[in-house]
Amino acid sequence: MTDSDRHVSLEILDVGHSYSGQVALRDVNLEVSRGELVSIVGPSGCGKSTLLRCVAGLTRPGRGRVVVGGAEVSGVPDDLAVVSQDYSRSLLPWLTVRDNVALPLRRRGMPKESRRAAAGQALDAVGLSASARRYPWQLSGGMQQRVSIARALAFRPSLLLMDEPFGSVDAQTREELEDLLLRVRDEGMTILFVTHDIDESVYVGDRVAVLSRAPGTVIADLPVDLPAERDQITTRELREFVRLRAEVGRLVRDGAGS
Repeated sequence: MTDSDRHVSLEILDVGHSYSGQVALRDVNLEVSRGELVSIVGPSGCGKSTLLRCVAGLTRPGRGRVVVGGAEVSGVPDDLAVVSQDYSRSLLPWLTVRDNVALPLRRRGMPKESRRAAAGQALDAVGLSASARRYPWQLSGGMQQRVSIARALAFRPSLLLMDEPFGSVDAQTREELEDLLLRVRDEGMTILFVTHDIDESVYVGDRVAVLSRAPGTVIADLPVDLPAERDQITTRELREFVRLRAEVGRLVRDGAGS
């Protein structure tokens, strides 16, 4: 991608934030181009989730700015979706799975049948078509998280924020959702993806941003030089994958001890 073709979707500019006198983030700078998937990793407690909340407009940073689509974030942007770790609280227990997925589409002014069709396609993408008429409380934790992911996919945001979204699913489902995420990225969605899994950060990412221990700041921004077409077996066997996984692992370990 040349500089003239590059369109910045997200800018994080000198962002810092504190809680009760404890500094969580300090001078965080990061740019994400349109249609790019950037993974964020770092030691536990380094401020990854706080950073996502600042980008989402859920937390106003103590200093610095967040710019999404050329506009400074002062509240939750209209064309943004979040998939968080706390999936159970994000689903409405009195609505069916399909209606939970379709709910945000009202903001787009879509007619009811169009909303249901979009929800059905998203549920099919995460393998939950058969559960469309069930209620969240009738599903396992992993299935509920897949409903949350389907809701974000149905909304088709220009920027998708994901905070360790696959932590509660089994290994096989995790791999399927990683591959689904790559297909979504290929369709042009911009994604900021927080994970504690170093292998996952490399497998799905176009770049991997590594945060130091708290107060978190970006200590490395690494391009992922892997083929666009990725496979759970062959990609992870590539020499570049192994090298980059080791580099990210060292940075996270050193960041935790810095």
